[in-house]
Amino acid sequence: MSAPVIRRHTYGSRGDGVPPFIGVVAADRVASLVNVNDVVCVVKRNDVSVARSRGDYGAILTDWKSDEAPAWIGALSRPTLFGAEHLEHLNDGDIVRLDFSRGLARTLYRVGSEHNTIFITDQCNSNCLMCSQPPKDIDDSHLVQEHLRLVRLIPPTTGTLGITGGEPSLFGSGLVSVIQACKEHLPLTRLHMLTNGRTFCDRDWAQEFGAVQHPDLVLGVPLYSDVAWQHDYVVQAAGAFTQTMLGLHNLARFGVRLEIRVVVHQQTASHLLRLAQFIYRNLPFAEHVAFMGLEMMGYTKTNLKNLWIDPVDYQDSLREALLFLDRAGMHVSIYNHQLCVLPRALWPYARKAISDYKNVYLDECAACAVLDQCGGLFKSGERIHSAHIRSIKALSV
Repeated sequence: MSAPVIRRHTYGSRGDGVPPFIGVVAADRVASLVNVNDVVCVVKRNDVSVARSRGDYGAILTDWKSDEAPAWIGALSRPTLFGAEHLEHLNDGDIVRLDFSRGLARTLYRVGSEHNTIFITDQCNSNCLMCSQPPKDIDDSHLVQEHLRLVRLIPPTTGTLGITGGEPSLFGSGLVSVIQACKEHLPLTRLHMLTNGRTFCDRDWAQEFGAVQHPDLVLGVPLYSDVAWQHDYVVQAAGAFTQTMLGLHNLARFGVRLEIRVVVHQQTASHLLRLAQFIYRNLPFAEHVAFMGLEMMGYTKTNLKNLWIDPVDYQDSLREALLFLDRAGMHVSIYNHQLCVLPRALWPYARKAISDYKNVYLDECAACAVLDQCGGLFKSGERIHSAHIRSIKALSV
């Protein structure tokens, strides 16, 4: 019962040194809403309705091969990515990045999706056991200008936008410029940034970041134990616990809103109540605490023997921790868990949080009475998941 694949990129023919182009997919009827130099014209073989007379596109994306394409495409003299394998996933208003040297068209923003994200950097100063996006030791600071262009092109009506990596805070002032651009161009858009919080142990940096005063920004920061060495082991970085705690307090001091994230696995499941008590005592300013299931990607697969535990087997620990925080007046949620593996008492806390392009359900879920309320699984979890997933036939009164 896997959900339809939501495609976010397509490959075509490689070009010859033309710099990447970021633009908005726009038909003639909506192009007036976009600066003409920002428009990506999508030309399909089987679509003869495209206006051939227009020459005010920033770039062209087509499934025509370069040696077969109609002459009028070449006559426009616009950067063109030929031979695209797929175009059916693109809609007017989507924002794409055309990398001509790689022959890659990657969607950066999808119209109508609630899961759009700016991927700031591949760099990270941690190396978490369960990282789904393993870091790369590369210098991608030049991407700041591309991120700023993307922000300018995103519709101001966008409700929510994520910022992630890697570790976004490693971009320093570049990250500040992106947040500032969001504040100016997307004043009604809620921002949620994932960060390990470590760099904010530098008080001056935390103050610089907080000085942006974005009106609706929340930082999601992971914490895996109340004991330093246990947290440091999970993130594979000595001193990370101390840096994270200092970072959290510095950010709170300068008015940045915070969420605490706890990924539950073999290394964290046994001490969830102790961690919850620590959060209540030491991080009372956190406005949300989320307990999260594993995503079977990246390092998780490599370290599975040290991480995997069936979610059913830690439900007592999860219940104790969650109800403690709830009774203490803290806002708490459960992400990435199926309702059938949670006790009924925890259902009100479960959220549908998996990004739409990663979200699937198993065949046995098809007849479930609470399917519409269940968050399902990561697509990467189709093969490795709880042995207790089942269809709930009916809800008892």
